[in-house]
Amino acid sequence: MATSVPSPGPADPLPPWRPLLRGAIERQGRSPQARWLQLASLGSDGTPRVRTLVFRCWAGSSALDLLTDRRSAKSGELTAESPLELCWLLPRARSQFRLRGHRLQLDGDAEDLALRRHWEALTPRARALWGWPTPGEPLEPEAAFPRELQDGAPMPEHFELLRVWLQRVELLELQGHPHRRRCWREETGWQEEWLNP
Repeated sequence: MATSVPSPGPADPLPPWRPLLRGAIERQGRSPQARWLQLASLGSDGTPRVRTLVFRCWAGSSALDLLTDRRSAKSGELTAESPLELCWLLPRARSQFRLRGHRLQLDGDAEDLALRRHWEALTPRARALWGWPTPGEPLEPEAAFPRELQDGAPMPEHFELLRVWLQRVELLELQGHPHRRRCWREETGWQEEWLNP
C-alpha cells in the first residue's frame, strides 16, 4: 500500500531538530562520514539487519532520500509498512541522531523524476556501484567491477530511491555530565521532549 504525504510548500517550517542536525553535520567538516547513516530494519526472516547508506538530500521538511540497489535484499524488505530507524552518529559534534519512520512510496512520475535527478547528480565513481554484479551473490572471479560510469551512462533499472518519511527523532548529545537526550514526534507537531540519557 503506497503511503502519501502532502508535498511540502515553501512556507512549511522546518522541524526544530533539523537546524540541530545541520549544525552537527557542519561540525563534521568535509569528512565523508558526515553523510553516512546506519539503517536498522527487520529482514524477511524476522531477524535484524543494519546497513550503512549515504544521505543524499532532504525531500521536504521531514523526509530524506537514500539510494539503494533494487537487487539487494533490503529493497524487498523495506515496504511502506515496515518500520525502520536510522542512526546518524556525528563524532566531532558528539551527537547521535536516531530517526524513526518508514519508507515512502512515490507515484511513478514523481519517482522517475527523483531517480533521474539523483542519477545525474552522482559522480562517475559513485555511479559505478550500480554497474557492479548483484549484491550478496557469490563472487565470480572474472566479474567486472567498473571504477566509473561516465555522465550520460544509462540509468540501470535496479537504481532505486529509498525515501524515508520521519515520524520520530531523538538526539543524544554525548558531551557534559550527564549526557543530554531529547526527542521530537511528528504526532505532537515536533514538540521537544527531554528524556533521561
